[in-house]
Amino acid sequence: MAHNTTAPTAGAMTLERLPWVRAKTGLSRSEIYRRVSAGTFPAPVKLGERASAWPAAEVDRWISERIAARDAKAAG
Repeated sequence: MAHNTTAPTAGAMTLERLPWVRAKTGLSRSEIYRRVSAGTFPAPVKLGERASAWPAAEVDRWISERIAARDAKAAG
């Protein structure tokens, strides 16, 4: 059985807690959870009974999509 020796890309396997997500996106806690419920923001991963974190790569992808939508609107 071969093992994958390729290192994951930066952020691919990183989980970040809510304060990081808030700082990165500029969204409030309430707005993050509102968007998670609406399916328009990545859902957190449960780490335990009272702990959750977000995959950094998914948050970064969400931000990139917002920038791409802005640029497409400006170009169109």
